[in-house]
Amino acid sequence: MRTAILIFSHLLLHHFTLATPLEPIKLWPEGVPDEAGLEFPKEKVELRGNLKIEIVSNVSDPTLTWYPAETPNGTSVIVCPGGGYNILAYSHEGKEICQWLNSLGVSAALLKYRVPRRKTFEKHHAPLQDVHRAIGMIRNRSKEWKIDPGKVGILGFSAGGHLSTMALTWDEERTYKADPSMDHDNLVPNFGILVYPAYQLDENDPDRLSPEITVDENTPPAFIVCAHGDKKWVEGSARYYIEMLRHNRSCELHVFAKGGHGFGYQNTPEEIRQWPTLASQWMGAMEIND
Repeated sequence: MRTAILIFSHLLLHHFTLATPLEPIKLWPEGVPDEAGLEFPKEKVELRGNLKIEIVSNVSDPTLTWYPAETPNGTSVIVCPGGGYNILAYSHEGKEICQWLNSLGVSAALLKYRVPRRKTFEKHHAPLQDVHRAIGMIRNRSKEWKIDPGKVGILGFSAGGHLSTMALTWDEERTYKADPSMDHDNLVPNFGILVYPAYQLDENDPDRLSPEITVDENTPPAFIVCAHGDKKWVEGSARYYIEMLRHNRSCELHVFAKGGHGFGYQNTPEEIRQWPTLASQWMGAMEIND
C-alpha cells in the first residue's frame, strides 16, 4: 500500500501544468552594489550530465523570474538554486521547483544570484544582497502579483540552502543602500524550505552554527530535508534543527537513510524523492499554503 501511495504521489508531481514565467527582471537596474568598474566573464548556460541539467555560470547581472500560479492562493516562494556559490544548478534546483510550486497554487520567483564567489568578500556577500533585493521586490509588488506580503517564503538547495538560512536568520541592517521603489523594510521571509543545505556549521567548531547564522526567538518556521549519506552536510541540518528546538521555534526535519547530495527535484531512485510531497504537507499543516 505504501509503495502504491508513493507511486501515485510521484505521478501527480510529474503531471502538473507547466508554468509560463514572466520576463526576467533585473535586480539592480541602476548598477550592482560593490562592483562598480569591475569586469566579469560573460554569462554562460550549458547542459551537463546524462540528465542534461542546465547550469548557469558567470552571473554578474542577477535577475528574478516570476512564475505566477494559475490560481494563486496568496503564498509565494523565492527559489535559490545551489552550486557551491560558483555556479547555479538552474533546472532541477530552479525551474522544476517553480513549476512544482505553481501546481500547489503557490507563485514562485526564481533567483539568479551572482556567482562565482567574489574574491574580496565572503562567499555569500553578493548573493545575500541579491536575495534581500528579491524579497523587497516581491513584497513591493504584492498587489500586482496577487500575493500576500505576509506569506513570502524561501526555498534553497545546498549553497542556496545556506543563502536561504541566512535570509531566515538575518537581523542586521541591509548590506547596500535601500531604494524605496524596489526595497521593503522587512528583509526576512515568513518561512523556509531547506533542501540538503550546505555551510551550516562553524568550520572551527562543528557543534556550533556558522557565525553568519543565528537562530533566535523570532526565526521563522522551517522545513529541512537531507540524507544520512550526505556526510559533508547532514550534521549542519541537524544542528540547525537543534537550535530551532532550543529557541522554541517551529521546525520539521527529515533525515532519510539513503540519498546523497544534489539530486534536486526527485532526480534520484531513493525514497528521499518524496520530499516535495512532505514539504507541501508541511506548508498545509502550517497553514502557509491555503
